[in-house]
Amino acid sequence: MDLFSRAWSALRTAVAELPEQDFERPSGCTGWLVRDLVCHLIIDAQDVLITLVTPAETEPTRNAVTYWDLVESPTGDDPLDDPLDALIVRLAAAYEEPRLLKFHFDDVGSAAGRAAELADPSIRVGTRDQVLTVGDYLSAYVLEWTLHHLDLIAHLPDVAGPPAEGLSRSRATLEKIAGTAFPARFSDEDALLIGTGRRAPTDAEKAELGELAAKLPLVLG
Repeated sequence: MDLFSRAWSALRTAVAELPEQDFERPSGCTGWLVRDLVCHLIIDAQDVLITLVTPAETEPTRNAVTYWDLVESPTGDDPLDDPLDALIVRLAAAYEEPRLLKFHFDDVGSAAGRAAELADPSIRVGTRDQVLTVGDYLSAYVLEWTLHHLDLIAHLPDVAGPPAEGLSRSRATLEKIAGTAFPARFSDEDALLIGTGRRAPTDAEKAELGELAAKLPLVLG
């Protein structure tokens, strides 16, 4: 849970310090500008708040790793064919001024951070028709925050990246999802970017990946 807080705080700080013109830059999410990514993060923060106040009485059905489902890679030419992705773009544009988007993100994001710090990690909660402990749910979100932090800085080299411990934990989680380890020579960041299809492997990297290359990208849902 402490790692959740550090990863979330680092991501929120990075967004808060962005110059307004950077909101019109592309993000690491195909088809999304930085403003669209930040709008998505607002919805993520709302999901955290909702889940933390949705208690469940039954036994857990998922943990921090099995929380994630592997879904099919998009096959259409337009990355915004998905209705929810397209909605995010329209919502982000409706803010018009980056300062309004920043304010809303800081407001909801701070509340989600406080709620996580106050939550009992042993309590069971329900989300997406599944049951997890709060500890597992927040641990799963370390991967979410870390990947989206990488998305944020994809075309912003001067912006600080995610914490090293968040990168390391996220790599370990992704390797458990994949059922195998990435080559030791890969940095944590490269393992995450290549593993989730955010960057194509070079020919040399593909050779190192071996049989794992055929399973990539791992698209998480």
